[in-house]
Amino acid sequence: MNETLELKQWTDRYMAQWNEPDPEARWALIRELWAPDGLQVLVNPPEAARDAAANLGIPHPSLEVRGHDAMNARVSRAYEMFIEPGEHIFQPAEEPAVLMPNIIAFRWSMVVIATGETVGGGLEIITLDENHRIRTDHQFVGLS
Repeated sequence: MNETLELKQWTDRYMAQWNEPDPEARWALIRELWAPDGLQVLVNPPEAARDAAANLGIPHPSLEVRGHDAMNARVSRAYEMFIEPGEHIFQPAEEPAVLMPNIIAFRWSMVVIATGETVGGGLEIITLDENHRIRTDHQFVGLS
């Protein structure tokens, strides 16, 4: 995947899974985008999770989600928390980039619908399999 239009369309579908209100359509997007054993790693979890892990002697935790069912639960929960109330939407923050064959990166933002103000965001570094489905997704939240 190295043509700009194809990469942009793929990134738009990735963002759509997080904004999709219909659970069945969301589930279909997840199955389309993710390899069956695809892995998402939240590289820099929220401070509360880091503090709890540090109390257990784990200095730099990451959180992982693997497989379609777990990813569906993750995306659905993010939708419920951030999108369903109707105040925000996730969107690409800049054009995606091909870092190496089958490795792409893009920044995203969480935007206030009413004002267009960016209130959050992150960076995705994604490794794709031969079918352009996600093998690994390293998500860095707070980097917009």
